[in-house]
Amino acid sequence: MTGRTGLLSLVVLITLLAAPQVGGADIDRAAVDFKTPAEIKWVRNAAGTNEQAVLFGDPSKPGPYVVRIKWLPGNMSRPHFHPNDRFFVVLSGTWWMGTGEKFDPEGTVPAPAGSYVIHYGGKVHFDGAKGEETIIQVWGMGPATATPAEKR
Repeated sequence: MTGRTGLLSLVVLITLLAAPQVGGADIDRAAVDFKTPAEIKWVRNAAGTNEQAVLFGDPSKPGPYVVRIKWLPGNMSRPHFHPNDRFFVVLSGTWWMGTGEKFDPEGTVPAPAGSYVIHYGGKVHFDGAKGEETIIQVWGMGPATATPAEKR
């Protein structure tokens, strides 16, 4: 599937899920489960730099997980790495990414909405939002920990 076809499919799916139910049909939630945007619970982190919504699993435990992270404008992580590969889709805004142990927000590369990103396990990076709110969807295998790796 090409990037354009995949993005179109995602837009169609979101539109269908957001549309009001006609006729009150019901489905077997053991077979197909979903959350509408109104049902997605966002929780702000203690630092106030982002909000997170866990869609599937528990990122703090072993096993698969899916989360959405809403980064507020002007917030970037410091250099760090994760033990496992993590996979992202930028849903809105622009995600800015850099690599290496030296924190350099001006040397980051933009990933606009619709971009697909991989953070390889054990590789040092930093990332975040600059001038606009940015929402990313992240999935991987837990536990999803981060180890600081900045050289000052």
